[in-house]
Amino acid sequence: MKSKPKLSFWQIWNVSFGFLGVQFGFALQNANASRILSNLGADIHSLSLFWLVAPTMGLLIQPLVGAASDKTWTRLGRRSPFILGGAIVSAAAMFFMPNAPSVIIAGGVGALIFGAVMLALMDGSFNVTFQPFRALVADMMPDEQRNLGYSVQSFLINTGAVIGSALPFILTYFGVENTAAEGHVPASVIWAFYIGGAMLLLSVLVTVFRTKEYPPQEFQDFIGMTDAEAKEKQSLMQTLKTTPKTMWNLAVVQLFSWFPLFLMWVFTTSAVAQHYWGTAVDDTSSKAYNEAGNWVGICFAAYSLFAALYSIAMPALVRRTSRKFVYSLSLALGGLGFISMFFFTNPNYIIFSMLGIGAAWAAILTMPYAILSGALPAKRMGIYMGLFNLTVVIPQIISGLFGGMILKHFFNEQAIYILILAGVFMLFGSLSVYFVKDTSSQKSQENKVAHGH
Repeated sequence: MKSKPKLSFWQIWNVSFGFLGVQFGFALQNANASRILSNLGADIHSLSLFWLVAPTMGLLIQPLVGAASDKTWTRLGRRSPFILGGAIVSAAAMFFMPNAPSVIIAGGVGALIFGAVMLALMDGSFNVTFQPFRALVADMMPDEQRNLGYSVQSFLINTGAVIGSALPFILTYFGVENTAAEGHVPASVIWAFYIGGAMLLLSVLVTVFRTKEYPPQEFQDFIGMTDAEAKEKQSLMQTLKTTPKTMWNLAVVQLFSWFPLFLMWVFTTSAVAQHYWGTAVDDTSSKAYNEAGNWVGICFAAYSLFAALYSIAMPALVRRTSRKFVYSLSLALGGLGFISMFFFTNPNYIIFSMLGIGAAWAAILTMPYAILSGALPAKRMGIYMGLFNLTVVIPQIISGLFGGMILKHFFNEQAIYILILAGVFMLFGSLSVYFVKDTSSQKSQENKVAHGH
């Protein structure tokens, strides 16, 4: 079996560069979808239900795209056609979602439903793009470069997220209108989505045309796959039966990671507006609510910036300790960051909460994939990565189903308590990391011992 050649830093950079734009769009969605839906008429209790369309699309799409990309080969490669196709649809949905009142001239419920459909289309196509990107990093890099590859990926993801999250605030600063009539979306948000869609397409084109994927026969030689194995078909049940234990262990950590993240994306704007600006539950068009919305965008940009910086440090931290230690520590910091938001009296101090949340976000984007890629058979990387991404969307679906009910029946509609709950869940996630078996880390240690290091 031939070894994959090591890539230069800039080759690794180009493989992951599309993540910059994909996360730019994803961050705009995370920071502004609740705000847009509220502007269009959704009440706070139904927000998490509207958000359900996004992970549901991921649930349906991820395994199919993973399996299809394993068996695909075109002039663009295996993963690139899916990456590019998803980016084109995402950009279109980003154009239409904030313009729902203009597309559905009658407005009202029709505009709200159209906005929800565009959210589903946007998130579904983000998933089409994201999943093959994860597999592409594993395809192109030898084992010893995967930590670096996923860290570069995390850096680019969070750099895109910084710009995307802060963009409505920046546009408002330069004079773009930040309020709108009831039932309409502010111009600052609309223009941010236009810019985000353009950035998404441009960055993905860099990856697609600057990365040359290995042809099928060469890739088979690298992973030791025979022609018969390449043609072999395996049912979903067979695939699940042969799933490595590491993946099931990581699924528990993912539950305690993504459940709170979804709560954060859905309820932070309401929590900050109520807790710091003193707005009412049903206040979604006032100047105070929209100021809170812009500040949440800046806070989301801050946690993404901290995550980008933390991503740079993570490879060194892993070398000095272990993946599991860094993963667990990061989730613990995230849990404390969520809980701290309740205790501040000034919204400016939320930036300090974002330090911990940024560390957790960087680890969530990096560590499970670095651990998992070493435990998966290379010949079925796409389908397993697709299945693993169900551990991202299923916790979000659970969160969406129960988040609004928890808010209403347990927390008296005070959304700040939802963020405390998110912190508790993430602390459980930190503890659950210790039950994960990191096989690739063990192999690395064995190799060091064998070579006298």
